[in-house]
Amino acid sequence: MRSNILGKFLQISLLAGAALSMSSCAVQTSAKRDSLNVMEVSVPMQKMALYRHGELVKTYPVSTSKFGLGDEKGSYRTPLGKMEVAEKVGSGKPAGAVFKSRQWTGEVVKPNSPGRDPIVSRILWLKGLEPKNANAFARCIYIHGTAAERDIGKPASYGCVRMKSKDVIDLHDRVGEGSKVFVVQKSLWRDVEKGKEMGEAIQAVPLPAAAAPLALGKIEPTAVKPVWNEVSIFKDGSDLLTESGFDTNYLDVAPPAELKVD
Repeated sequence: MRSNILGKFLQISLLAGAALSMSSCAVQTSAKRDSLNVMEVSVPMQKMALYRHGELVKTYPVSTSKFGLGDEKGSYRTPLGKMEVAEKVGSGKPAGAVFKSRQWTGEVVKPNSPGRDPIVSRILWLKGLEPKNANAFARCIYIHGTAAERDIGKPASYGCVRMKSKDVIDLHDRVGEGSKVFVVQKSLWRDVEKGKEMGEAIQAVPLPAAAAPLALGKIEPTAVKPVWNEVSIFKDGSDLLTESGFDTNYLDVAPPAELKVD
């Protein structure tokens, strides 16, 4: 009789302990979720903004896909929309540490090493939260460091969002798993808000540095009409790329049949 009671007591204790353990794990997992930080990647600006509690913390230059935007498997394009950091890789590794299949190979490369273009330093593995980016996790779309830092600031990746080593290490240390990432085809939100506040500005055509002697004969009046400089909201942002000297046709380029995965 006593053995039966003792057995039942032990069974209940084990079940209670397991339930408590599961509850504790759930709380710990929930506590790790980052709900404070939000990243916004502007494809036209090739720039990322980090916001904390809605306030701008920092901006970084980035590089999105040279093949444009999309989430089709094998497309090598950068997906648009809302995603989150599903996993962080590389904590404590040196800047320039080379990763293959998210494992450090033991190699460290310097920025812009000739003929080298590996994933380096840190990885933030993204998971899509919308139908239009549902393949992002399976496609291994990362925010990661690149050895080819000379190409940062222009579309040059194979689908991922590339950063300089010092920047991706800084970002990795600031955000946690669960933090949201928005990839947008417009200017950064903060820049748009600033533009709305400024409205439109007027700038007059500058006057000549010195008055030249008037020639005899018919004199044409000098153009003095003001020039209106509208603060653009960049509906699609392509004008930013054009002004920066980039070819916007990259957005419509189809990827080659065989290419390595970024």
